[in-house]
Amino acid sequence: MRSSRPATRRQVVIAGAAVAALGSPALLRAQAQPKIRIGFWPVASGLPFFAAVDKGYFKEAGLDVEPLKFASAQQVMEAMLAGRCEGSSNGTASAALAIGEIAQPGLLKIFCTNPTNQKFVLDEFIVAKDSPIKTIAELKGKRVASGPGVQNVVLAKTVLERAGAGAMSVTELPIGQHVAAVAAGQVDACYTLEPTGTVGRLNGTTRVLEVGVIAKYVLGDGLAPWHGGSASLTSEFIKKYPEVAKKYIAAYKRGVDLVKTKPDEARPSLKGYTAIEGALTGEVPMSDYLFSTDFKASDIAYFQRFYDLFTEKGIFSRKVDVASMLYKG
Repeated sequence: MRSSRPATRRQVVIAGAAVAALGSPALLRAQAQPKIRIGFWPVASGLPFFAAVDKGYFKEAGLDVEPLKFASAQQVMEAMLAGRCEGSSNGTASAALAIGEIAQPGLLKIFCTNPTNQKFVLDEFIVAKDSPIKTIAELKGKRVASGPGVQNVVLAKTVLERAGAGAMSVTELPIGQHVAAVAAGQVDACYTLEPTGTVGRLNGTTRVLEVGVIAKYVLGDGLAPWHGGSASLTSEFIKKYPEVAKKYIAAYKRGVDLVKTKPDEARPSLKGYTAIEGALTGEVPMSDYLFSTDFKASDIAYFQRFYDLFTEKGIFSRKVDVASMLYKG
């Protein structure tokens, strides 16, 4: 027969400990699956992240990932600094991330870049479809705009100067307004990023003047890898959830692999995240992608040359060491 005597205090304590022990694995699992808020800028190079979200790669890995759209890469970095974001997607300006690193040393780790050049197209200058301008040098004295943020402005000015247009001022415009601004004659040209050039070409209002301008005029080789955008996670997140971070990067890699091996299957994910819609997604050129664990010495050297430009221009208050910012796994 079951005893009707009340449990002793010792028995209650032991029973409570047993319940806690049984419940702790579930509790630990819950604690180990935090919301991962990832900031992105609406440019084509963010495609691996967009595809990974749409294809459910993060959900399949048991991750709770929330995409957060920002008007500029600087806003993504500021959100990471403020603890409102756990990372950035590809397409987020690498220079903006470096500025965050200067403000808070050890802020983040870059795990994947999107190197681009004249072959893997992202950066370009656009002009009106019927503009008589044939070269960047001919933009001397003209009205030129760029995307918002220090990286876009500094690079636009540097390319203009090194391509023969001389020292010029550049107006910052949201990237979604570039085609309209050029088509309406508000500016004569824009330094912009894909899918802007594709949008203007397909709607018949603008044409691309030159692509891969950063590789050519800043790095000195039209086929050099410009690591202009980077996917990252905050160091705090990686330290607190190392296994979750690894799962996230592995799921992100599935997105990269899809873009590289089946781009036609990945391209529809540009819709909703960028200005490209419907069948037009099939026209956008693709960036390349490189994980930090696959970097060669030459990749670090080109990336460092890019960062050193911002130190030379006085944008970075100190030299930023690229190697120290790379995720080692």
